[in-house]
Amino acid sequence: MSIDHSIDERPTIAAPDDDPYLWLEDIEGDRALGYVEAQNQRTLAAFGDAGFERDRDALAAIFDRPDNIPFVSRRGGLLYNLWKDAAHPRGLWRRATLAEFRKPQPQWDDLLDLDKLSADEGEDWALNWVTSLPPAHDRAIVSLSRGGSDAVVLREFDLTTKRFVIDGFTLPEAKGSLDWLDADTLLLTSAFGEGMATPSGYARTVRRWRRGQPIEAAEVIFAAESSQSIWVRVSVDRSVTPARVWFSEGLDFFNHHLWLGDAAGARTKLDLPTDSWTTPYGDWMAIKLRQPWTIGETTHAADVVLGIRLSAFLEGRRDFVRLFEPGPRRALQSLYWAGSRLVLAILDELRTQFEVWSPSPQGWSSSRLPGLPEIATVDVWPLDTDEAEGNGDLLAQIQDPLTPLSLQLIEGFAAPTVLKQAPRTFTAEGFVVTRHEAISVDGVSIPYTQTGPSDPTGDAPVHMHAYGGFGHTVRPGYNSALGKLWLERGGTIVEANIRGGGEFGTAWHDAGRYAGKRLAHDDFAAVAADLVRRGVTRPQRIAAEGGSNGGILITNMLVRYPERFGALFCTIPLIDMRRYTKLLAGASWIAEYGDPDKAEDWGWLQTYSAYHMAKPGQAYPPILIATTRRDDRVHPGHARKMTAKLQAMGYDAWLYEPAAGGHGYGKDNRERAAFITLGYRFLAQHVGLTMD
Repeated sequence: MSIDHSIDERPTIAAPDDDPYLWLEDIEGDRALGYVEAQNQRTLAAFGDAGFERDRDALAAIFDRPDNIPFVSRRGGLLYNLWKDAAHPRGLWRRATLAEFRKPQPQWDDLLDLDKLSADEGEDWALNWVTSLPPAHDRAIVSLSRGGSDAVVLREFDLTTKRFVIDGFTLPEAKGSLDWLDADTLLLTSAFGEGMATPSGYARTVRRWRRGQPIEAAEVIFAAESSQSIWVRVSVDRSVTPARVWFSEGLDFFNHHLWLGDAAGARTKLDLPTDSWTTPYGDWMAIKLRQPWTIGETTHAADVVLGIRLSAFLEGRRDFVRLFEPGPRRALQSLYWAGSRLVLAILDELRTQFEVWSPSPQGWSSSRLPGLPEIATVDVWPLDTDEAEGNGDLLAQIQDPLTPLSLQLIEGFAAPTVLKQAPRTFTAEGFVVTRHEAISVDGVSIPYTQTGPSDPTGDAPVHMHAYGGFGHTVRPGYNSALGKLWLERGGTIVEANIRGGGEFGTAWHDAGRYAGKRLAHDDFAAVAADLVRRGVTRPQRIAAEGGSNGGILITNMLVRYPERFGALFCTIPLIDMRRYTKLLAGASWIAEYGDPDKAEDWGWLQTYSAYHMAKPGQAYPPILIATTRRDDRVHPGHARKMTAKLQAMGYDAWLYEPAAGGHGYGKDNRERAAFITLGYRFLAQHVGLTMD
């Protein structure tokens, strides 16, 4: 293909700031909204046919099924749930006893109907999070999000009368969080107010806010020390009496300072590596290292977990007990306290293990959580919202790509019992789940999980997915949408564990960070090539999807490895690596990617900024880029601008941008179903998967 040099290919690597599409960053601007509306009409006219409507409705019906699992958390002895279905698309906040929840059809006590509230107030409300006051939990701060955004409106709610509190705590829309100090005092972290936001748009202060006090009069009791910090956080720790208060300042995405204090403010900065995770409970604390830590003549390796008495640590002692030792493919995924015992969630060769450590004056003792399968995707977490109230009860979620998830209760660290079983939503007969390894460009083995027909034909329509960032681990699970709209129609599903994730610890993450992000993309391309090498499929039959950080991945497949894919679906994406730090929460991700304002960092960022790398005359596969207007985390301008540039160069590029959804695929089940269905039908049409 010859290149038409009259085509405007700006911005380019040579002129990265010559951007003709900056006007599309004006989220609510008339010109930008006109562009988006025209693009939405074009996309829906091409792919929103009767088949789309049928599949969307079928998927929405699956999401709305009355026998789906209602996930719960316990507060003050009662289980709380936010339920969404066709009758309650925005959600119904409700509660029940554990005894009632065990029944096949529990009777719920309804607290707040989000659909009625939205209709009464003329707002596009979604429930984001709730913080209630222990031990009675009769008052709560409810966070209401417009259209699913991260920014929320805060309002006090009385759980006894089931009404918002007249003249109670209220705060206009902003990003933030809080904890109750007592019935009349909140510790608030919020970006609301002059000078209260960091460059990333998150809270830079903790304010002590008393009942009846104007927010402007609330005393600042803690503030970020650095003007470049990304957030501050606060939590009230009731595992001791009197309660203590923990303050933290996020220096970047992976580093923070931690202080111990009280209602008056921070008192003691803990002498800890800034990139460690610290989990205190009572007079004990566990520390997970990210990098090696040398104390005197002792060096503790990266990813080790250390235990010690908090009082001893504050006195200067460093006689740690090693509670976890990593291996080349053995990595900690999370740690938390439950009933005064520490639970470690571990992946060993991608198989799940759970260790329980019990501290005592005689030392630490360990055991395993019994009755959980290793060959499955298993998640375990505390049933109680407040660790100090917990009796050790845990919830477990167990699933695999062909087995719908079950919700199980672990009482007293005994074997789990089934509470709820999710329904089967697609036909699994004839499919198998297998694990494979591809060899990347530098010889490293990249694991991936394949779900598809037991007898491959060599021509399978494949859906690939990966993430590869922020130490986030990807594990295969039961996906109703892919099962119904892809597997049942003869397709194959692949989940890749590329570098940048947390599957194998810090080294695996760091290998796909900064300049290594490009290597993570090579990993994904290597998996696509391995599928062809193994005789599973052909390149033209491979579709790929990725969102958020995965948007960088998908657009790099477009510009770097176009010959390996038949179609691409890029969602809520980060793409423009030149300006990402200037858009919404972008500055908070410098520790993952680098700072484009520094010449050294731009040296590697430009190698995976697909917005700048895209050029005319290439054999790019078709791509659908989808975002949401209310995404206040990753700016919708990334998707808009990339689409505009690709279309200007004559490529088969499409944009879809619904008004609501936040950093997700929709605020309710029908919106999610529409977003997903549009993407999957786009992919299916271009890789030859039979849709009807």
